[in-house]
Parts: sequence; C-alpha cells; structure tokens
Amino acid sequence: MKHLVPALLLPILLANSGITQAQQKNTRNRQPNIILIVADDLGHGDVGCYGQQKTTTPNIDQLAATGMRFTQFYSGTTVCAPSRASLMTGQHTGHTPIRGNRGFQPEGQFPLPDSSLTIAEVLKKAGYVTGAFGKWGMGYPGSTGEPLKQGIDRFYGYNCQSEAHNYYPDHLWDNDRRVEFPANRTGDVMYSGDKIHAAAMDFLQQNKRKPFFLFLPYTLPHGDLDVPRDSVYQRYVKLFNEQSLPVPTGPIKGRFEPYPHAAFAAMVSRLDRYVGEVYHYVQQNGLADNTLIIFTSDNGPHREDGGDPKFFNGNGGFRGIKRDMYEGGIRVPFIANWKGTIKAGVTNDQPAAWWDLFPTFQQLANILVWKNIDGISIVPALTGQPQPSHEYFYWEFHEQGGKQAVRWGDWKGVRLNVSTVKDGPIELYDLKNDPAEQKNIAADHPEVVKQIATYMQQAHVSDPNWPVLVGEVKP
Repeated sequence: MKHLVPALLLPILLANSGITQAQQKNTRNRQPNIILIVADDLGHGDVGCYGQQKTTTPNIDQLAATGMRFTQFYSGTTVCAPSRASLMTGQHTGHTPIRGNRGFQPEGQFPLPDSSLTIAEVLKKAGYVTGAFGKWGMGYPGSTGEPLKQGIDRFYGYNCQSEAHNYYPDHLWDNDRRVEFPANRTGDVMYSGDKIHAAAMDFLQQNKRKPFFLFLPYTLPHGDLDVPRDSVYQRYVKLFNEQSLPVPTGPIKGRFEPYPHAAFAAMVSRLDRYVGEVYHYVQQNGLADNTLIIFTSDNGPHREDGGDPKFFNGNGGFRGIKRDMYEGGIRVPFIANWKGTIKAGVTNDQPAAWWDLFPTFQQLANILVWKNIDGISIVPALTGQPQPSHEYFYWEFHEQGGKQAVRWGDWKGVRLNVSTVKDGPIELYDLKNDPAEQKNIAADHPEVVKQIATYMQQAHVSDPNWPVLVGEVKP
C-alpha cells in the first residue's frame, strides 16, 4: 500500500529536516512544472558544455549557460533499467526492486512491483498531470510495472529497451495500446525519435495550463546507430572525413551503419534539437518562471553497435564507460534550468545522484512520502543554499561477474567479481587528486578500505529476484 503525506503537514516536516523557512515559502507558494530530459548512453564528455569538441550541442549548452551545470552528478547505475528504477523510486541499486536489464518475452523488462512508490505517483497525487515519452524499460506490457500503473497519465514510446534499439520500429506503445507501423517493415519510413518527440510536444501544448511532470527518456544516442541521412548527417561525414566501412559479408547484429562516427554525432545533434524545441516552447509560452527543466543521461557512453567513446572522448577523460563502475560509467551530465530561481551560468561541484531527484521533486510539489528512500533533496543546491551531503553513495551491477562501488567523500572504492569471490579486494581511488582513477592506493589506506567494505555490506539488501553476492548466486 502506498502512503502519501498531505501537503498541510509539509511545513512541520520540513522544519524538522533542516530546510529553511525561505525555502519552505518558495516551495509552498507554487508548484513548478517539472521537465526531466534523459538521454540514453550519453557520456559526461558528449556535450559541448562538458568539453565535447567534435559534436555541437548549442541548445543543451544554452540550457547550461542560463542555468546550473553539475560536475559531480551520478546516474542510478551503469545500465538502463536499474538506473531508471533508481530515479523513479528514490533508491540506490542496493535497495531498488529492479537491479538489472533482465528481459521478458515477447518484450519488456522485469517490472516494478505494485508496492513500489514512484515519483510519478507522488506528483500525480499532488495534482500534477504526468507524461512519459520515450523508453520505459521498467515493466512489460500488462505487468505491474507498465507506465499507467506507476503514476503516468500519458505514455508514448517503447515499453521494452531491447525494442528501442530499432529506430524504425514496426510498433510503439500509446498508453497500453500497441500502435503498428507496417510501412517500417519494408522501409525506413517513420523515425521513432521524431514521432516520440512530437507526442511530447503535443503533451506540452495540451497541459501547459496545469502543473505537469514531463518525463522525456529519449532513446538517442543509444545503439543501434541510426539516424535520417539528412544534411546534419552528411555534414558530419565530411567533417570527420570518414571513410565508409565495408559491407559485412556475414550476419550482423542490428543495423549496419557505414559511417558510425557521423551517425553518432548526428544522433546527438538531433537530441540537442529536441532539447532546444522543449526549452524554447517553455520560454515562448510564458512557462519559464515556473518550470524546472533538467537534462541528464542514464549512464556512461556505449561502445556497442559501432559506438566509439574514444573517438569522441565520451567519458570526458574519466576511466570506464557503460557497464563499468569507474567514473566514466556512472558520472553523467546534469543541467538544471529554472528562470528566476536558479542563477544563470553557475557551475556546481556538489556530488549528487539520480535517487536525489525523488525527494527534490516531492519537496517542490509540497508533499512528502511516508517511504524509506535513499535520496536527499537538492533544492538547496539549486537555490544557492547550503546543501546537506550524503554519508556515502552506493552502486551495484549484476553483470560481468558482479560489481560494487562506493563513494565516501573523495574516496572511491570499486570491488569486482562479487558473484564469484567472497569479500574480494577493493580498489581505492582518491577522486580529488586522481579523478581518472589511475592509481589504486588501497594498500596505503587500509582503514578507508575497511570502512568502504562496511558501507558495501550495509547498502546491499539481499533480494531473491536479484542475487549478486557469493551466497546469493546459485552455483
């Protein structure tokens, strides 16, 4: 059963949480619209305002120039479904009910249970109209985890993340109705990114007079690398002086892309165009003073399906990519924009994570949840006030032998092969002096390693659906 605390109790509860009266007044007097834009497999370094040199992202850069850019923001984990579950539930992956990308046939992923309380449900209860457009990946059609059963009023896009690899699909989901696109079975007629974005813009138009929560988990630039061969694509082919790859003679997985660098760059540019259209709609329709726009990514850059993070420096110089527990796999771009509330052009070095968005949004919506969550509201950071800090951050990953990671202050601990080795060695890095995690200094700081091991044990709550440690995993 899902329990919500009435807004009338909010000032009392906020007073006991260390939030100032000024902040209480700011959140009590209005319920801002919330637009949460999530790119798919976009690395920390794939955006211009984070140092990207090869691909242009003028609209995302403008969002940062007129808002706040975080330098130490983390995703829920290093792959899609559990990262999104962390965002929706406000829990890290030691607690979330989804901790991996496990799929179901014919389509869909392991579902959020009915007992889960999502931020969409919280906002809906507070009077928001809620929409999600893009890739869901948290419950197959008909399951307890499908969008309409988790607080979403309007959904359009892919239910299943595996289906989302195909940018010219034969179907998408409109709420709980499967919409067929038979023309895509014989040709590239309907590009899903454009179709999904158009539906999102319709949602904005229809609901601009109400408090709304618009969740935009776009699929770009996740593989397959596929984008219309327009002038943007052709410009990147010429810019990179890219030579066409030879057509494979044997079977291939997904679609063949002869110019993968150009395709990836064009996908990022197309994503940037979507962001710009959302941003400019808000500005031009009198919504900017009461709309928080967030742009982020679900994990680090990918190498599959022709992706080349090395060419683009997609991880921003950090170690690792998607599926790694090093910074390049989990540190992501995060930009917050809210005219008149968030100062323009600010860079914020406060460490924070996706599970912090749940309490942030619930504070803005003037409602608290009687629920054990791991996040801390970042409203203070957004409004220039002193920000409470986490004691530690925790991640786990259930593939490649199992992995755990903890950030404690500037210390970062990574443990590999946790499914096969009990209490294995922990790598230790000093992120302040070694942000690229090049020097393992575990032998020099045994007391720090011991504390991080304690945090790993404390943060991981065993779930029979998601065995990962030795003793949980069946031999």
